[in-house]
Amino acid sequence: MTVNAETVILGDAPRVALVHEWLVTAAGSEQVLRELRALFPDADLFCVIDGLSAADRQRLGVGQPRTTYLQWLPWVSRYYRLLLPLMPHAIEQLDLSGYDLVISNSHAVAKGIRPRPGALHLCHCCSPVRYAWDLRERYLAEAGMGTGMRGALLRHLLERLRRWDLAATSRVSAFVAISQFIAARIQRAYGRSSTVIFPPVDTGYYTIDEQVPRGTHYVTASRLVGYKQIPVIVEAFRSLPDRELVVIGDGPDRDRVLAAAGPNVRWMGHQPQEVLRHELRRARAFLFAAEEDFGILPVEAQACGTPVIALGCGGSLETVVATGDHRTGAFFAEATPKSIAAAIRQFEASPPPAPVDCRRHAEQFSVERFRSAFGEYVTAQWDRHRALRV
Repeated sequence: MTVNAETVILGDAPRVALVHEWLVTAAGSEQVLRELRALFPDADLFCVIDGLSAADRQRLGVGQPRTTYLQWLPWVSRYYRLLLPLMPHAIEQLDLSGYDLVISNSHAVAKGIRPRPGALHLCHCCSPVRYAWDLRERYLAEAGMGTGMRGALLRHLLERLRRWDLAATSRVSAFVAISQFIAARIQRAYGRSSTVIFPPVDTGYYTIDEQVPRGTHYVTASRLVGYKQIPVIVEAFRSLPDRELVVIGDGPDRDRVLAAAGPNVRWMGHQPQEVLRHELRRARAFLFAAEEDFGILPVEAQACGTPVIALGCGGSLETVVATGDHRTGAFFAEATPKSIAAAIRQFEASPPPAPVDCRRHAEQFSVERFRSAFGEYVTAQWDRHRALRV
């Protein structure tokens, strides 16, 4: 086996398949896919549907993936999430009979593919299906479907998905988790152990720029959806009228964000990557109130030398250092305006974390580290698999 900055070369030259959920946006799991494509450039790519823009397709280097029959539905990339009950059947119809090594990048159904007998299937698990396991009731409540006949029907469908998801794990040879938080969730849901390999963060792009003056304002950035808790962050600044908050992002929660915003909150909407980086470099601190599986944005902020004030749970406990001589941020206990405002005041009362400490901590989540760790992991699993076949 050989692992270098670009590729992994395995003994016996197996045919490799990469399986992804759906290609619609270039979000966190797609950043992982981009690096998997770099590590295994000759692998064939499969997914449920493909609706990427030309720019995102080029940036991710995904080429033309093989898709399921759901791809043929008109305008499917607009409503694909509604097709979740059909996706288990669709993913099982993909033909992977010609592949020796299958790597699925899964947060929903990708792990449910059917590899041929004798193939090695490694699942890079971003999370067990959130809406079928731990977070089912939260998703139903946020969608306004927690009660009544619609709620009962959705619970029935999600219970079916949960049973299928558990059964499908029998097709997985080994799991990789993106954090200790997700490793614990995999253990609870599937009764399976996993190896933790943190996902790649582009610390080569998100860097400290000494030419950019550091401001006194705070910044938060996210897609504006319920569990990200952006309206709660915005509302906290009503009790901090002498501080400024910049909000970057757009989404279904936009109206709630704008309704909660006072005159000291500036909403910038969706912004390109270079604007996000500029704002991260300028901010006094980055605010983060989601219970995330890992959370890439807080690491990007730290890579820019910016400390993070985060909800003290989930992946943030693994990406933010709140104690000791080399702190990179602070935690608040509850996602409430009062708790966030108190954390900001306490943060300001202490000496700020050093930008160099924030940067040094973020570098352990770099793209290079991911490629090295994941390449070595796949090689070890493949060598063990080959030895058992002899």
